[in-house]
Amino acid sequence: MPAREIDRADLALLIAAAREAGAVLLDWKAKGAKVWNKGGTPVTEADHASNALLHERLLGARPDYGWLSEETADDPARLATQRQFVVDPLDGTVSFIKNKDDFTVSLAVVENGAPVAGAVFNPSRGEMFAAAQGGGATLNGAPIAASDAAAIEGCRMVASAAMFKHPSWPEAWPEMTFQKIGSIAYRLAMVASGRGDATLALSPKSDWDIAGGEIIAREAGAIVSAHDGAPFRYNRPVTDQISLLAAPPALYAALSRRLAPVRLPPRKT
Repeated sequence: MPAREIDRADLALLIAAAREAGAVLLDWKAKGAKVWNKGGTPVTEADHASNALLHERLLGARPDYGWLSEETADDPARLATQRQFVVDPLDGTVSFIKNKDDFTVSLAVVENGAPVAGAVFNPSRGEMFAAAQGGGATLNGAPIAASDAAAIEGCRMVASAAMFKHPSWPEAWPEMTFQKIGSIAYRLAMVASGRGDATLALSPKSDWDIAGGEIIAREAGAIVSAHDGAPFRYNRPVTDQISLLAAPPALYAALSRRLAPVRLPPRKT
């Protein structure tokens, strides 16, 4: 089924806004952004500058949409809107502070609890990952697809190796290669583009970390869910998801079998 006209139009808006926000981030990176702590996590002037631009561009074009952003106080009015912007103006702030090149701008439009358009932009590498529901996924306009990996052994896992070597696992994991990336959205984009085979996180992630990357990975042929297979639902009062698993179908099934015994704290509602 081809992408709907409204989703294509919103995707074009997301792409344009993400590029502008990316330029803002690179400007702040070059001149040095002030850093402080917010609830135990770092935030910078760049986060806020990107957020301000995105708020102006996106809501200026779609004033009837709801708004959820990591850097904006949550307004419950979004719960009553038909469509919402879900925004991370700087995903991978620690990477940004450390002068690495794996931070992104991650944007999504959500309808009926699911993303229908998404853009993840890595400004340092000039990479625009994008997708609209039913329209496939692209990198800089060219189609992309998840890998055909089926086995855990030898797969390229976009996650921290330490998680898989933890002594609490009942049996050792097969050998894998690991890519540690600061931006959760970029991890999903890596899976979508076939540069990584899977990503896994067993700690809560926020809606703005996942929404943009989720639709890109799904449209590229990957399955995206919580570690226990539960689908993500967005535009709820609580903005956290319990965990993250993304992989092409055969590898997803293999990982799901290994993860079946994992019990995490109950979901918030």
